[in-house]
Amino acid sequence: MLEKFKQHLFKNHPYLKDKKILIAVSGGLDSMILTHLMHQLNLDIALAHCNFKLRGAESDTDEQFVKNYASINNIPFFTTYFNTTKIAEKNKISIQMAARDLRYEWFNKILNKHQYDFLLTAHHLDDMFETFLINLCRGTGLDGLIGIPQINDKIVRPLLIFSREEIFSFAQKEKIEWREDESNLTLKYHRNKIRHQVVPVLKELNPSLLNSFQNTLNHLKNSQEILLNHINDIKDQIIIKEVLSNDKDIILKIVIEKFNRLSHPKNYLFELLKNYGFTEWDDVANLGNAQSGKTVLSKTHRLIKDRDYLLLTLNPKTKTEDSHSSEYEILPNTKSISTPINLKFESLNPANVNLKSASENYIIVDKDLLKFPLILRKWKKGDYFYPFGMEGSKKLSKFFKDEKYSLPQKENTWLLCSENQIIWVVGKRPDNRFRVTSQTNHILKITIDNEEIS
Repeated sequence: MLEKFKQHLFKNHPYLKDKKILIAVSGGLDSMILTHLMHQLNLDIALAHCNFKLRGAESDTDEQFVKNYASINNIPFFTTYFNTTKIAEKNKISIQMAARDLRYEWFNKILNKHQYDFLLTAHHLDDMFETFLINLCRGTGLDGLIGIPQINDKIVRPLLIFSREEIFSFAQKEKIEWREDESNLTLKYHRNKIRHQVVPVLKELNPSLLNSFQNTLNHLKNSQEILLNHINDIKDQIIIKEVLSNDKDIILKIVIEKFNRLSHPKNYLFELLKNYGFTEWDDVANLGNAQSGKTVLSKTHRLIKDRDYLLLTLNPKTKTEDSHSSEYEILPNTKSISTPINLKFESLNPANVNLKSASENYIIVDKDLLKFPLILRKWKKGDYFYPFGMEGSKKLSKFFKDEKYSLPQKENTWLLCSENQIIWVVGKRPDNRFRVTSQTNHILKITIDNEEIS
């Protein structure tokens, strides 16, 4: 097994050869075999053990066992413990989910703090097959059937080509010690039921079950690659990549008319949006026929029906920037600001100003009509202004509608105000009340950085 592992590692994971590697080690059979194999190859490894405090003295003995192994073999060792049950109850999740979240959060901290390049876990072929069956029972797509990836960012699983039987035989032959976790025998958990009750029957029906599964897995991966190539071609047809003014939050802009021409549009939407946390796929699929402004939310993202498009943005609740109601004061002698946007303020001589000059990037106003401090804020319900070049006032909501603003555009539009009067819908239209005339004695030019509205 050592030679097979060596050939596999340096053929499929050659990048590990000269890297700092952290191994997740429980003390069980699989992780101890992975540790032994990596140590035999003289790679730069360290061990990380989580004590979840779920099995009393047994958990502490596991920790001491891994610590002793690291000490005897002169391998760096990290350990921590968690009150897993308490954390699971607090977050209202299962103990298994809490343990998983806790350990990977801790592993990432070690990777970053001690500059390890990769984390290795000891998942093997039987784990992959069990995951396949679990996902199949729950209902899944192609990704769920393919299951555990060999590489996922900094996480590498080099034992996936080996069965539990191979690993056990190697441990016995090499007389490698490990710790048994009795919780792996209980039928309380779905995985254990499948491992102890379902898989043995399937192996009895087909003694070459895992070989057959590997062949199936290869077929599925090839199909996935074909699908990804097709989805990328579809993206080019139905997604607009250009970012319009104030649309910087938009991640995807899907053309509904082109999208509706596709067969099985719901399936295409799933493939396009599966990485953005959505779960209500019927609602997502129906959004194309909904009224403009209809929204479907995930924990991290938002999909909006906007006239002829579906707009994907971040969920506003996930943003760390100042809230929609934030206001920023600008004092009389301010030359420039960089928060929340870049604005520059410049006094001009009226004699040198072309009163007919115009640009969306800047405005010129009668400084004597301004009341400081100026206020920079987002729009509110009921806002109105007197658009330059027009007679009378106009509600900002009507202005946005006429300009065909999307919801993200409205949310990202800033207003420059003098007390309660709008001076400028920034980057779009100045207010007529502050215009420069032949009677103006002091002019203020206000410029927005081109990048803010590009």
